[in-house]
Amino acid sequence: MNARMDLSRRNMLRGLGVTMALPWFESRPAFADAPKPKKEGDDAPLRLGVLFGGNGFHKAEYRASGEGRKMELGKVLDPLLPHREKLLFVRGLFNAEALKGNIHSSMTGNLLSGAPLSPGGEIRSGTSFDQVIAQRYGRRSKVPSLVLGCEKANPSIHKNYSMIYSSHISWSSPTTPTPLEVYPALAFDRLFKHGAHPGDRSVLDSVLAEAKDLRRKVSAGDQQKLDEYLNSVREVEQRIENAGHRGELQGWRPTLGQPNLPRPADGIPQDIGEHMRLMCDLMVLAFQTDTTRVCTLKLNNDHSSLRFPNLGVDYMIHHLLSHSDSADWLKVNNFFFQQLAYLANKLDAIQEGERTALDNSMIMMCSSMLIGGHDASQLPVIIVGGGGGKLKGGRVLDYSGKPHRQMCSLFLSLMDKFDIRLDRFGDSATRLAEI
Repeated sequence: MNARMDLSRRNMLRGLGVTMALPWFESRPAFADAPKPKKEGDDAPLRLGVLFGGNGFHKAEYRASGEGRKMELGKVLDPLLPHREKLLFVRGLFNAEALKGNIHSSMTGNLLSGAPLSPGGEIRSGTSFDQVIAQRYGRRSKVPSLVLGCEKANPSIHKNYSMIYSSHISWSSPTTPTPLEVYPALAFDRLFKHGAHPGDRSVLDSVLAEAKDLRRKVSAGDQQKLDEYLNSVREVEQRIENAGHRGELQGWRPTLGQPNLPRPADGIPQDIGEHMRLMCDLMVLAFQTDTTRVCTLKLNNDHSSLRFPNLGVDYMIHHLLSHSDSADWLKVNNFFFQQLAYLANKLDAIQEGERTALDNSMIMMCSSMLIGGHDASQLPVIIVGGGGGKLKGGRVLDYSGKPHRQMCSLFLSLMDKFDIRLDRFGDSATRLAEI
């Protein structure tokens, strides 16, 4: 590609987490794809949150029907009623590789990748879609990906599959489960304790190398125009910085510059409700400060040993309870969706221009099986949020019996919202058109 052709297609300077529009130069023809004026808040970043609850949900009460305000939800999903118009209920998707082992480990370790799992003592899965987004989009923030959990990983073997698969849904590579932080205080430290945020850099500092490269390719008159333009940007930067000290907002900025939550106490909270709520608070805080844009929260392991004395359900561990389909199982399921509702409530209360932080997020709740009886022929998926205006809520999508119903088709569609367009992911090369 010659220099003139390169210039004709180039209307931006790009750096780490920064894209800056250029003025018109005589050295290049006018371009038709000039950016259109944006509404206030349209430049807020898109966030991804993935929540996982192991062992599936109540057979009779995990359901949804209807649209918008008239959507009816089963008792499992009662906490989400206020968010029906921003909720997407997806049924009928499945993961073909998860059907091979028919046990918890073989259904969980590839939930977000669709990859085949190695049995025995070997650990091999596939890079999960949240980490693909983190590696390509999340690096614009200080922490590319935050992976949280409320139950420690289990390193044992169960029926020829490592329980590491049951303990991790997020994988940075096929052989590397993403480190899971179960201590709220350590998660807080990772977010806020040290290190410069890329957003703290000057815009000009971020794009300086590309600006110098461009300067060599334009005419002398355009070099002067570029210098004047960059100087004006520097002046505006300084004015914005000074205005920021007075509390004014010019352009999109995180609604919080520093945490408004005190550092959690060391250790793991003894109350599981407090533990889950703290992790949800950390996710909201990380999004609100733009410290991360990708967060995965594993509320429990598949084949979980958690008990719930906070709910009066302390006589049986989560895994065994999931086989009962009892009133207590329904109570536990409802508690899990209370965490999703809590997240949605907090994000929806954060205004970002004409949208809220929930409108600029996609928060997905999923499990590795539909019900506790190891039924992975279809997987439960709930998505709350507007995807930055790219995702329409208030709908029930049913893919049961359709030819292309892989979970990985959903992941391809969600990655598209981040402008990550892959030809194939896992076992799918097809998007879900409705997403």
